[in-house]
Amino acid sequence: MLIGVGLGPGDHELLTLKAVRLLKEAEKIYVPGEIAGRLVREYRECEVLEFPMCDDEAGIRACIESHAEKIAIEAESGLVVFGILGDPNVYSTFARLCEIMKEKYPNIRCSTEPGVSAVTAFASVANIPLCNGFIVSDGSAPFERVIMKVRNPKETAESLKMQGYDRFILVERMFMERMKVYNDDELPEKSDYMSILYAGKRYA
Repeated sequence: MLIGVGLGPGDHELLTLKAVRLLKEAEKIYVPGEIAGRLVREYRECEVLEFPMCDDEAGIRACIESHAEKIAIEAESGLVVFGILGDPNVYSTFARLCEIMKEKYPNIRCSTEPGVSAVTAFASVANIPLCNGFIVSDGSAPFERVIMKVRNPKETAESLKMQGYDRFILVERMFMERMKVYNDDELPEKSDYMSILYAGKRYA
């Protein structure tokens, strides 16, 4: 099993309790760079894997495929943690690694555990509360939307379909009692105040 574990924005005190537990339980730990390595070594030894920071897509894929082959050997029989700065689901190297793992090693389960993201950490350091709608982008056109406190998910999704969105996931009462996850056509008419709706474009 391979788990992408968020290590937070760089402060070792911002690791979650669950992240620390998984680091201690893992049979092998990999990190994509020395900054993440320093955070992990507060608890365990780890192996640093280098990833190119460039626009050479073929080179990047070849590098990730090579790392995936190495990781798969350990993950087939034990718990492997891939520790990554911030959150493993937000602009993350781990997401690309998982795509290749699922393609080449479909028998290995990949999952993630969230960490404090750079976005929320930035708001704290800058002392700027983000209380209205805002866009987070790496400079490319935004093809995904995350809507918090959505009370009419089905109606909202129908409106977004007119803008080209065709994939929807609703999470209601996340990490609470009676948590529910709805996909596409399962969206209810009404949802709890503690609800988040994801809208994406499959063919963007």
